[in-house]
Amino acid sequence: MKVWFAVSILLVFVTHLILSAPALAQSSATVQLERSLKLIDAKDDQYRAVIAISPTAQDEAAVLDDSGGGLLKGMPILIKDNIDMLGLPTTAGSLALLENYPEKDAPSIAQLKQAGGLILGKTNLSEWANFRSEKSSSGWSAVGGQTHNAIDVSRSPCGSSSGSGVAVALGYVDVAIGTETHGSIICPASANGVVGFKPTHGIVSGDGIVPLASSQDTAGPLASSIENASLVLSAMIDPAAENYVGLVEGLQNLKKGRHLKGLRLGVMASTLGYDSRRDALFQRAVKKLEKAGVVVIEGINLKAYDGFWDDNYKLLKYEFKRDLNAYFKGRSNATSEFTLASLIEFNRINALDELKHFDQGIFEQSQALELDEDVYHSIRDKGHTAMREDGLDKVYSEHQLDGIIGITGGPAWKIDHINGDAFHGPSMSAYPAIGGYPHVTIPSGKISGMPVGLSFIGKRYEDHVLARIVYGFSQLSE
Repeated sequence: MKVWFAVSILLVFVTHLILSAPALAQSSATVQLERSLKLIDAKDDQYRAVIAISPTAQDEAAVLDDSGGGLLKGMPILIKDNIDMLGLPTTAGSLALLENYPEKDAPSIAQLKQAGGLILGKTNLSEWANFRSEKSSSGWSAVGGQTHNAIDVSRSPCGSSSGSGVAVALGYVDVAIGTETHGSIICPASANGVVGFKPTHGIVSGDGIVPLASSQDTAGPLASSIENASLVLSAMIDPAAENYVGLVEGLQNLKKGRHLKGLRLGVMASTLGYDSRRDALFQRAVKKLEKAGVVVIEGINLKAYDGFWDDNYKLLKYEFKRDLNAYFKGRSNATSEFTLASLIEFNRINALDELKHFDQGIFEQSQALELDEDVYHSIRDKGHTAMREDGLDKVYSEHQLDGIIGITGGPAWKIDHINGDAFHGPSMSAYPAIGGYPHVTIPSGKISGMPVGLSFIGKRYEDHVLARIVYGFSQLSE
């Protein structure tokens, strides 16, 4: 009798679960949205990570509830405010673009929506993707104010995808989208203790994104885990991208990848030797890898030709003026008449708001730069050769490497609107950013309570292979 009673109770319970399961599943997008909004409302006055909330978010959540949520299951996603989404202006943090309403979503955002992502709103950023002044303060924009580090509000969130990194670190969302030209996904991820995934250049469409320099610009996720970052990236990849099927299938099935045993990872020597505390965290990671059967090759070095860094800076300034003017010309709103020259004048007129913390020296240098088209192509091609055939590709081949590891960067510095940013120690961002290689950073540990990242660089168009390596590492115990 007791057994039958217990079984009866169990059957009633199971029947209740079966009957209630559809309702629970259908409410998931709305429940996730409400949770995100409550956290933002409770915390963000202090951190200023979010610029705006989508006016249609609740309606879109209801639609996702009815449809089942797709691949991303109604996941709330915040996007950096230099990426187009319907219903909100794309400001790049500048007061000049407050009326820059797009006619459609950027392709990468449309793809996220199609996959069941709920675009919650916009994150703050370093104004103009941190390419306005050499004395800038990461995370500051005239539209959004100063974003603060998620761990210590007196410290920098790093830029320029600062709001995206802070939003994930504070738990508003599990994934936010940033953009990178030279470290702007990787640095805020490292400084705030989250995962950052800068994909191979070109596999995510750059359309509908305020440009900095098209030869290096890319969008990518900052996330609470490599699994979430990889899943969202899989939904963003341009269907016309090289190795599209392999990338998508691999990113969505990390557990089916190769185990760590027997992998060969090289150590980027230039990131070591600056700070013994950074080195100690890195060596702890190396020991875990070696214990898992990874062959770690020390002493990997890359050296570009003399004048390489000056050439790259010149290239960025040239492309910035060219690409930004073309971006404005293609708009169908009030910003279509803008040019870099008129932006410079706008900032001068509105100096009390726009220039109160730092100047627009990079704008002025870019506007003044005159570069012959043939010279530009020569510099660009020479730089790519230095980073690829004579750089990372050569290192991969010579040492038979599956990837390269190193210290992402130092802990966040104090926010300083007088002197600007103060990076501490070499980072891993430059080579993969300029060469166009995939780069993932994950939390490695902390120095005096502030996060420091561990970087993994992969081969171009093998983002899924890199993600599997990082996933394997994330599963290792101490």
